[in-house]
Amino acid sequence: MNTESQERPHDSSSILARCARLRDAPGPSSSEFLTRERSDRYEPGTRATLIKNVTLWTGARNGTEIVYGDILLDRGLVQGIGYIPEALYVGKDTDVVDAHGGWVTPGLVDLYSRAGLVSAPVTTGALELDSPNGPILPWLRSIDGLNTHDASFAYAVAGGVTTVQVLPDSGHNAIGGQAFMIKLRKTSQRTPTSMLLEPPYQLNGTRPDPYAPRWRHLMMACGESTRAYGNRMDNMWALRAAFAMARGFRDAQDAFCARAEAGLWGEIGSEAYPEDYRWEVLVDVLRGKTKVSVQCEEAVDLDALVRLSQEFKIPIASIQGAHEAYLVSGLLKTMYGGLPTIALSADSSRYKRETFRGSEFAPRILGESGFQVAMKSDQNTHNSRYLLFEAQQAHYYGLPPNMALTAVTSVPANAAGLSHRIGILREGADADLVLWDSHPLQLGACPRRVWIDGVLQVDADRSHIPVGKAKNTSTRRDPPKVPNFDVEKEKVLRYDGLLSLRPNTTVGGRVAFRNVKELFTRNNRDYLHPDLFPGLDVREGMMDVIVERGRVTCVARVCEGENADAVVDLHGGAIAPGIMSFGSALGIEEIESEPSTGDGMKLDPLKGDIPKVMGDVGGLVRVSDALQFGTRNALVAHRAGVTYATTSFVRPAAFSRGSFMGGLSATLRTGAHHGMERAAIIKPVTALHVVIGRPAPVSPGYPGMSMSMEIATLRRLLLNGEDASTETGEWFRKAANGVIPLVIDVSSADVMATLIKLKDEVEEKRGSYMRMIFSRATEAHILAGEIAHARIGVILSPSRQFPWSWDERRVIPGSPLTNGSALTTLLKHGVVVGLGTWDTIHVQETRFDLGWAMLDSNDLLTKKQAYELMTTNLERLLDLEGFVGDMGELVAYEGGSAMDFTSKAVAIVSPARGLVEIL
Repeated sequence: MNTESQERPHDSSSILARCARLRDAPGPSSSEFLTRERSDRYEPGTRATLIKNVTLWTGARNGTEIVYGDILLDRGLVQGIGYIPEALYVGKDTDVVDAHGGWVTPGLVDLYSRAGLVSAPVTTGALELDSPNGPILPWLRSIDGLNTHDASFAYAVAGGVTTVQVLPDSGHNAIGGQAFMIKLRKTSQRTPTSMLLEPPYQLNGTRPDPYAPRWRHLMMACGESTRAYGNRMDNMWALRAAFAMARGFRDAQDAFCARAEAGLWGEIGSEAYPEDYRWEVLVDVLRGKTKVSVQCEEAVDLDALVRLSQEFKIPIASIQGAHEAYLVSGLLKTMYGGLPTIALSADSSRYKRETFRGSEFAPRILGESGFQVAMKSDQNTHNSRYLLFEAQQAHYYGLPPNMALTAVTSVPANAAGLSHRIGILREGADADLVLWDSHPLQLGACPRRVWIDGVLQVDADRSHIPVGKAKNTSTRRDPPKVPNFDVEKEKVLRYDGLLSLRPNTTVGGRVAFRNVKELFTRNNRDYLHPDLFPGLDVREGMMDVIVERGRVTCVARVCEGENADAVVDLHGGAIAPGIMSFGSALGIEEIESEPSTGDGMKLDPLKGDIPKVMGDVGGLVRVSDALQFGTRNALVAHRAGVTYATTSFVRPAAFSRGSFMGGLSATLRTGAHHGMERAAIIKPVTALHVVIGRPAPVSPGYPGMSMSMEIATLRRLLLNGEDASTETGEWFRKAANGVIPLVIDVSSADVMATLIKLKDEVEEKRGSYMRMIFSRATEAHILAGEIAHARIGVILSPSRQFPWSWDERRVIPGSPLTNGSALTTLLKHGVVVGLGTWDTIHVQETRFDLGWAMLDSNDLLTKKQAYELMTTNLERLLDLEGFVGDMGELVAYEGGSAMDFTSKAVAIVSPARGLVEIL
């Protein structure tokens, strides 16, 4: 039959148009898109803004383009860069900002976030992650669970983050669902939909715009995170079966359209266009219209992912996590559709078995191998406010400055298919930009102003938040000069990520340190004034330091060193006491999420009976009985200058609190080979730990016992509640009498107020003085005066706090949102404060935390006082001064200060062992 004589159905035009759209490629033509006059996200009434005298890092030309001049923002767009003719703004309602030469960058883009799905503070009513109905869930959409009241949005913006990809899953399901890109600005509509950036038309059936189809986004996963639904083989079969189903629909659609476009309407008859809402996004994946993000870590899983992409011709936009990607870069170059973007965290190695071989040098190695590298926050596991810190660390370990900044701007924007409007500043792009107080790769760089769609979100000047003198220096106008890690990088590759962490050389004789610019040493206790606690002495200026058998014997401009067994040139570096970690699990586990590498399950006496064979109803246990030496986390910490750790059984992770009984902590030397080595265990029983507070809904201990029950139990135990012949009775009696510090992991100021009263009650009834310490202490600033009056110490952990849980909702965010922080508030009231660390995998960053605290203090803290926060202050609080003191280890840093990105640790001086380790 002649096709022209076949009767055309009444909807033939729409069918043909639909078939034609199957061939449309997503993403607008930049030349057309950038000529738009106003943004689709423009908020009417927003004033134009002229930012004068900027140093603009645009993100263009692989991050090498820098423009000096002005920027004009209007109607939600960048209207001009460089020289701005007065005609564009004179006579208009325009805000004028003088940047005084400050750095401006595009707004930061985070490819891996769960913001809005795990809302801060975390409550059961707003917990929308990881559907239990998997493992194949392509029909789920993160936008359907997005909570606009999530406190993390404002925190992220305060860190310069303006756009995030909200993933519907944390790797629990093989296909977790559809992700969406959102701007973090509160809109006038106050709805999730109004936060979307270029929502796909399939979201609500809107007509295509005049440019081109929009990208869709999908979350997939492989590896051990998907274990709820079987093993790795089950996971890959589930993925293959799902895409086989989608391929069937795609082929059926192509056949249907081939007949329609050939005019074979008679053959089509009443047949409907073949589709199924459950699989339609996977069909778009096969048509190359969806940006696929895959959480995949280990070589075995990356290999399976490559095979999947080749079998079904699936382009992979980004691989998230990808801890072993640097070891199999050749494999990933065979991925169908070209090289994927590799989205990494700088310091999340070793928290799972599949991430154990991860390396801080991965961004550099992958960048040198030709891959686009993005740095991600992993919000809610980490705080997306510090996305820039991920880029700073990547730069510290060797990623070039231009690539470090593109890793949080243009690279993730391109991976999401949105580089035509975000991630690169150019005329016609979205007006998302950040004005920084320092070069953005400098430690502690903080936004002064943040604009999203041309709407001002953060204004530190209007909030009267000053820039401290420590930040206002010429050296912070440029990227930091970072150490050379060429040797370490090559070793990482040579040893498949598990290079030896032991020192290269050990010298028991005379070691000469040359060109030392800073020397921190512990001063001696003034026995005439015992209330004055010894801190640190500081010497500055180029000097020599001679060490003999681990003891400093000469400090002078020139020391005799001809007969030295080793000479170490620090090139203007520093020597400082070894830092102490408090709050992490260093020494009691190898891999955080692998129970087989730790101490095992501990019983909570408030939730069940303790075995009678223990003879102790409280089940109080000692960390010293469970210590492991030579773990990679401990050795990494040691090489990073963290030479001591005080460890309890309190779970340190963001959403975990552990049981009421935190055990008896121990203080260990992180570089020790085994427990019998000299000075391996500094103090076998350091403090008694308990936990009081509401566990977060995602905590393993949720819902937990009531706080009133926990406090009642603590009161009873401190007032001779158990027989002194038991561990519980003995050590709680010692804590009540001030023989041993009592460390209470607590966040809520309300609970702290009750504990202050309890301290008074116990001391009055027993006639004693308790050495009480609040750790974690998120809301301690509310009671700073009362805590100081009660002579209670505080260990803030982590040092930069966030409202993770309900007990932590009343935090002081710090600059640029508030003038001051919890730390500065406590110090101003005279509280003795130490800083703790949190996750074990982050301990190697500890010295940067100290530098950051100093920079954020607005000159309240000197370098000496900042360093004392994790050395002598912790020793004082935990009654360790007689156990560390003069015999405490010193760390030599080459290249610069111990607390910034210019240096790296090169030697450990150990007086107790009479030697120097050359790293």
